[in-house]
Amino acid sequence: MKRNAVWVFVILLVISMLAACGSGDAKETAQGEKESNKDSVLSRIEESKELNVAFEGTYPPFNFIDDNDKYQGFDVDISNEIAERLGVKANFIATKWDGLIGGLKADKFDIIIGQMTVTEERKKSVDFTDPYVITGSVLVTREDTNDITKLEDIKGKKVGVGGGTTFEEVANSVDGAEVKLYKAVGDYIQDLTNKRLDVIINDQLLISYNIKEQGLPIKIASDILNKDEIGMAVNKGNEDFIEKVNVALGEMKEDGTYDEIYKKWFGTEPLAN
Repeated sequence: MKRNAVWVFVILLVISMLAACGSGDAKETAQGEKESNKDSVLSRIEESKELNVAFEGTYPPFNFIDDNDKYQGFDVDISNEIAERLGVKANFIATKWDGLIGGLKADKFDIIIGQMTVTEERKKSVDFTDPYVITGSVLVTREDTNDITKLEDIKGKKVGVGGGTTFEEVANSVDGAEVKLYKAVGDYIQDLTNKRLDVIINDQLLISYNIKEQGLPIKIASDILNKDEIGMAVNKGNEDFIEKVNVALGEMKEDGTYDEIYKKWFGTEPLAN
């Protein structure tokens, strides 16, 4: 009888320990899920009532600092409108282009709204919202240049593009093109006008704006080389936040707010998807 009592005691003790372990695991899982939810972008902005938006800040007419040291541009207006529809305030953080995705992944900001083309390579690192701009790259030359009108014409030419952009990929697709990489678009526009480059490749909206605003002695020399879909980049694992941004963007397009912002900066109708 005593031996049986001992075995019963041992069995009960083991059951009790297993139950305690299971409870502990459950608590740890629940705590982990709680911390994960707390760290999500949506939870963070709902708690802080702020949306931290990153872009270069030196890319007019999309994002730039005006004479009053305030951020202006198409991206700024889009960001402010989305933030308002989410019930939060937009804060802007200027970061060099090649540091945008790294900063996003390090949680230095919540979203990139800075003319980032959606590519399969970038989708390996971040998720994108629905496109908020449809545009395309073009060849840009000096006004007196007449022998560069299509992509294959850049063979043997000095070509300026932004490093790490889709424009770099377009330029490198032509064998024999002498591609030079830049960090700021203003630098390679200047090198083009000063005859240190033969041609540059950039976005047709940006170039049209700069020619009009600054009276630059350059011209768009080609049709659109490739159509780019521009999206807003968000860290992976934030589908709920992306869904809310997509809803806000869709509402902007339905009620005409998006078209108003687009025409304000570009003076034309948006390209169709």
